[in-house]
Parts: sequence; structure tokens; C-alpha cells
Amino acid sequence: MTTALVWFRRDLRVQDHAALHHALNAHRRVHCVFIFDSNILDPLPRRDRRVEFILRAVEEVDAALRAMGGGLIVRHGDPCAEIPRLAGELGVDAVYANRDYAPAAIARDDEVNRRLASADSRLLDFKDQVIFERNEILTQGGTPFSVFTPYKNAWLKRLTSAELNPYPVEPHAANLAPPPASACLPTLAQLGFETTDLASLRLPTGMSGAQALFRDFVERIDDYATARDFPAVKGCSYLSPHLRFGTISIRQLAAQAQGMPGRGAATWLSELIWRDFYHAILWHHPRVVTHCFKPEFDALRWDPAPDLFSAWREGRTGYPLIDAAMCQLSQAGWMHNRLRMVTASFLTKDLGIDWRQGEAWFAEKLLDFDLAANNGGWQWAASTGCDAQPWFRIFNPVTQSEKFDPEGRFIRRYLPELKQIPQKFIHAPWRMGPADQAACGVLVGRDYPLPVVDHVLARARTLDRFKAVRGER
Repeated sequence: MTTALVWFRRDLRVQDHAALHHALNAHRRVHCVFIFDSNILDPLPRRDRRVEFILRAVEEVDAALRAMGGGLIVRHGDPCAEIPRLAGELGVDAVYANRDYAPAAIARDDEVNRRLASADSRLLDFKDQVIFERNEILTQGGTPFSVFTPYKNAWLKRLTSAELNPYPVEPHAANLAPPPASACLPTLAQLGFETTDLASLRLPTGMSGAQALFRDFVERIDDYATARDFPAVKGCSYLSPHLRFGTISIRQLAAQAQGMPGRGAATWLSELIWRDFYHAILWHHPRVVTHCFKPEFDALRWDPAPDLFSAWREGRTGYPLIDAAMCQLSQAGWMHNRLRMVTASFLTKDLGIDWRQGEAWFAEKLLDFDLAANNGGWQWAASTGCDAQPWFRIFNPVTQSEKFDPEGRFIRRYLPELKQIPQKFIHAPWRMGPADQAACGVLVGRDYPLPVVDHVLARARTLDRFKAVRGER
């Protein structure tokens, strides 16, 4: 009788789980474990929604495994020590896990595998969080793609039903081993964290929550192509946290999108392909974590502007759409996708602040933080990345507001101090005269800040900044 250990990580579901499927097929006895990684958790603030989101998902995975005769062993510590130790205690022949592509995760897995090998065991990993990975999608010359559209075309050309087939676990579920009788799940307090406001966000958690959101989105997917750009409209799938932590399978989502007619489904599939693209970029070019994808832009001279950075973080820039978006991030741990682009452009192009500072702030605040997507999106907006927004195209925060929040509904939701401002001034309150300000009870500069920069002048400075690097006048 051979024994395996399945290491759950960013794949917190039981159905369509590659590592669990392969372990159950290959071994007569399969244990399951989740490690609350102290290397990741210890630096976090004690109130972090992500930890609570993970714990709720872990609880549901444990319940589902117990219903099949197994269960989840949960530990808190350094996986490089905990996984080999547990593998030794259980006498497993192999540890199974789904592959991760972040440089730190790759280094962690290499170390775990090294320690397992010294005990005559090994780490086996599988593709699970993307449809295509690593070298599966390359140019005709055998090199990685750096532009999205040809990557997408190659992705679609290669796609077959085989990539979308789920990994069933039921046929061999009897091989699941129950955890020790003394095993129990930790509480947030035992992990060193406090309860957050996660429940008030109305974001369903775990596998069941992911499926509920998915069903809701499928009913309105036909409108996705247009509705997704308007932050005051229910146009997004809201599945990004679930994709991040794997409470739903990317294969299920891609199969649904690929199998439905219409522009909405095609647009959503394209967004899922963007996700694969950024994971491929991170795997092929791990230097992007700290450097610009386009090396020449490492020479850009960003402005040290701590006061402006604080104003951006706290939603005090004087540009309502920017400030409302940053308030959404602080209050909900999430931000609408178009607003991620607009706020990133504003930080880098209007305030002249290094994209790495904004990326780090999003990494701290986003419930759905994913290194590949966050880095790719920030470098796209800053014009330093692959397939980036051209450096000479700069989002105008007022025209973006007028186009995508024309009635100011989103702005008023997150900036209640502007609720009484007439629609014609909601996008640029500083344009109100004294009489209008008095009429709506908002004194600009006292009740709401004046713009911290002039967009026209800031745009000119950004053009000069890029021209200097490119050797242009």
C-alpha cells in the first residue's frame, strides 16, 4: 500500500483538483494538508481579510473531504519544515501539489523537494491554476510572447477539449485518509489574527460561494462586454478572489466561456487568457517582480513625492473618480478593473511616482492580490511592461469619469461629501463657482480637496520623462 500527501495551496476546492486527482489515482492512501505559511502571514497586519477568506475556504474543504471519508490536516509554520516533517510522520511516498509560478513559490518548492529527497520522498507538481503554462504557448521561433494579441491567437488555436476536461476525484475518494483524531482547524485568534469585516462585504466564501457567484454571472454574461467598464453597474464576475485562492477551477470558467455564443462570453474568455499571459510573463521573466519588463525604462527618473503618494492612497487627490476608487479599495479590499487602470495611470503619469510603490500598495490591500496579474497590470499602466499602454497615451481622470461614471453614481457611493454636487460638476468639483459651492454646501479646498496636480502640466512632465529615457527631445 502506497501513501501520498496532497498539499493544498492556492487551490482551495475539492472538485476538479489536479493534484488530488492524480494522488488518488496513484496511491491507496491519501492524506491532505494545508499550511498557513508563517513566512507570508507573519508580516501581515493582524486584521487582514485574506486570512479570514482563506480560513473560511479551508473549513469548507475540510468538511467536503470529511464527507468523503478524509479530512484536512492544518498546520501553521514554514512549509519548508512542515511538509517534510509531516511527510516523515505519515510515511508518504510522495507529496502532490499544484504548480505555482511566482519566484518565491518556486524557490520554496525547490527547497521542499530537496528536503523530501533526503528522506527518500519527492514533490510532484501539476498544472492546475492556468490553462496553458510555461513553454506550452510560444512563438513560431520558440520564444515567449511579449504581446497579448498574438499570444491570444496562439492560445485559442491550441485549445482543445482536453485542456478543459475536469479532474474528477470521486472514483477513488475511498482512498482518502482521515486526519488524526486530535486534528482540528485553527481559529483566526489561534493564527494570531482578528476578525475582519469580511461578512459585511457580501462576498460569499469557499467553494459554495464561488459557485453561487459563477451562476449569477452566467445569467448576465451577455452584457459583460459593455457593462464591465462601468463601476456603478453590476457588470463584473466578482470571481477574482476565488480564482486567486482556487475555490473555483479555471477549467470550469474557461469551458463555460468557450462554449457560449456572444460577445460577452468571448470578452470574458479574453480576460481569462490575459491571466494566463501574465502568468507566462512572470514565469519566463521573473525579473519583472522588481524591474521593468522593458529594461530601458529602468532608467526612468520617478519623483520622490511622499505627500502625493499619501494623498493617492487615502483618496485625497481632488479627482473624484480616483478618490472614490481608492476608497473602494480601502473599504472593500477590491477595486473595479477599469479603475485599477485609471488609478495606476494617475499615480505613475499624473503624480510621477514609481509604479512599484503603487503595486506594493495594491498587494497589501487587494483581497484578490495575484503577483502575476498585479505586476502585469501596473506595468501596463506605467508603460514599462509587455504589451503596455503606449507611454504617450495617458488617461485623463476627468474624461474617464465622464465616460464611465456619467451620472456620478459610483463617485457619490464612495464620496458621500459630494452627494449634493450637481451632475455637471461631479467629475471636476473645482470648476464650481462660489455660488454653486454655497448652494450644494461643499467648499472645495475645505470639504473636498483641490486637485493635487494639474493634469495638463503633469501629462507634459510625463512625456518629458519618457522622452529623456528614449533620447528624444
